[in-house]
Amino acid sequence: MEWMKIDQVAKRSGLTKRTIRFYEEIGLIPAPKRTDGGVRLYSEDDMEELEKVISTKEVLGFSLQELQHFMETSRQLELNKEGYLLSLDPKERKEKLEEIQETLNHQLDLIDEKIRTFQSFKERLQGMKGKAERAIQSIE
Repeated sequence: MEWMKIDQVAKRSGLTKRTIRFYEEIGLIPAPKRTDGGVRLYSEDDMEELEKVISTKEVLGFSLQELQHFMETSRQLELNKEGYLLSLDPKERKEKLEEIQETLNHQLDLIDEKIRTFQSFKERLQGMKGKAERAIQSIE
């Protein structure tokens, strides 16, 4: 397995080393492996997890708090999925599927709330644009 130091991860991700350490500190990404000297060593899996955080933040426009919550539910979703796949008991599998469904509904609720916020902001901007257009017409 090839390991990357934080400099390489920062360069590849476009984040600063401080941001990467901060994301680790607040639990957005798991703590990487460390050398005996304490140097962080990141695997390709660590990099993929960081890329998930970055894309979720960029695409959904989440605050750090919202992002923490969303990523935690994503991790819970993965755990439930693993539990479902490992179980042979139909009752247990059904329970895991219900937990997966509940987690997905929660994530969808978070996204719906963000959409409502964007829609409200868009409507305010459209109102301002309309006022500006009317003001221009009144001057002409």
